[in-house]
Amino acid sequence: MEQDRSNRTSRRDFLKNTTQVATASVLGSVSVPRVHAAEDNTIRVALVGCGGRGTGAAANALATSSGPTRLVAMADVFDYRLQTSLKTLTDEYGTQVDVPAERQFVGFEGYRAAIECLKSTDLVILATPPAFRPLHLEFAVEKGCNVFMEKSFAVDAPGIRRVLKAGKEASRKNLKIAGGLMSRHYPPLQAAVQKIHDGAIGEVITCWAYREHEPVGFASKRAGMTEMAHQIRNYSNFTWLNGSFILDWLIHNLDVCCWVKGAWPVSAQGQGGRQVRQEPDQLFDHYAVEYRFEDGTRMFAQGRHMASCWSFFGDVIQGATGCAVLGEGIREPKIYRGHLESSANLIWEHRGEFANAYQVEHDRLFEAIRNDLPYNETERSAYAALTGILGRMAAESGQEVSWETALASEVDLAPGIEGFTMETEPPVFPDAEGSYPVAMPGVSRRV
Repeated sequence: MEQDRSNRTSRRDFLKNTTQVATASVLGSVSVPRVHAAEDNTIRVALVGCGGRGTGAAANALATSSGPTRLVAMADVFDYRLQTSLKTLTDEYGTQVDVPAERQFVGFEGYRAAIECLKSTDLVILATPPAFRPLHLEFAVEKGCNVFMEKSFAVDAPGIRRVLKAGKEASRKNLKIAGGLMSRHYPPLQAAVQKIHDGAIGEVITCWAYREHEPVGFASKRAGMTEMAHQIRNYSNFTWLNGSFILDWLIHNLDVCCWVKGAWPVSAQGQGGRQVRQEPDQLFDHYAVEYRFEDGTRMFAQGRHMASCWSFFGDVIQGATGCAVLGEGIREPKIYRGHLESSANLIWEHRGEFANAYQVEHDRLFEAIRNDLPYNETERSAYAALTGILGRMAAESGQEVSWETALASEVDLAPGIEGFTMETEPPVFPDAEGSYPVAMPGVSRRV
């Protein structure tokens, strides 16, 4: 499973040199009238969350080829991030970006103003930290907008239930909802999964999901910055904002394993902790979680972000007669006879072009909007997120947790999120030494 870096799927080629917008965030304020469409078929787009994820998704929306698109509103809690994103997109897409000052919103309520700039056939991109996704999705559906929502969709069971409910309402309103699990739209991976479903490796016995790489960074608090702003700026480091490393960073490959298996897990048990990490955040630096499917077969998720350790990013699928190496991080999926991944045992690899999965998922969404085709990925997206939440619950509590227990949990990681401002005290606070609370298996309530 040695993996060359050139074999990895790029997050977005468009953003490879714009690391200054590499963090997703939240939103803006003030209300303005809707942008009224001219007599054309332009789909207008609002971007809510102008970090790297949002900027990349907006670029994909503007690059779709099925018809004209235009970015007309943007929102974020940080003005500098909105302005950086706006410049990046304007430099690349010129007049397709039409976001004057009156449609730039800075503050927690800005998502409302940005969405209110749209009409019913338009699209909002939701790319804030995942804790805010249920709240923003609900409002977009209420206003009758089509949605592209970035992963991870929610950070706890109450959020998952809100997302599922909003998805059902979207179907009732015939709205199109796409979730940012782009691997599902990668043609080489789709072909590989179909081969497995057709019996290429026999019955699927075990699925292995990996994400092993260098440490996740942490930025020190800036002078004059509120605690809320500091945590949002470092959203990957706080469980209430991103749901933990096993959720927000492993979700793609957990989802691919469940796709290959054709089922969601029924329970999980596992472990994790902070072995070498010194940053004062909430992150475990390793997870190892064993999931069980209803038929008794297993999925194993291994996540680690430590320096100078073995690195691998992908999935390994073992069947009764063969195996496959695929998933996010694997540009060229391969299928083998037996369980030794050697060139002599190779029985299938993709032949043909390698599409950009991020672009393909937007192309399909916009085609569905333009042709009024059924398109709603909400349930599948929510269940992929619940798989990560289930793993976190098991590892951080030290208990075996069932799918039903996880989905029914009342543990709310960000109570009162609807009323948050930059002055609000966040759900967690540092101790006298500046360190934030970290889950302790056998002690912490996580279920």
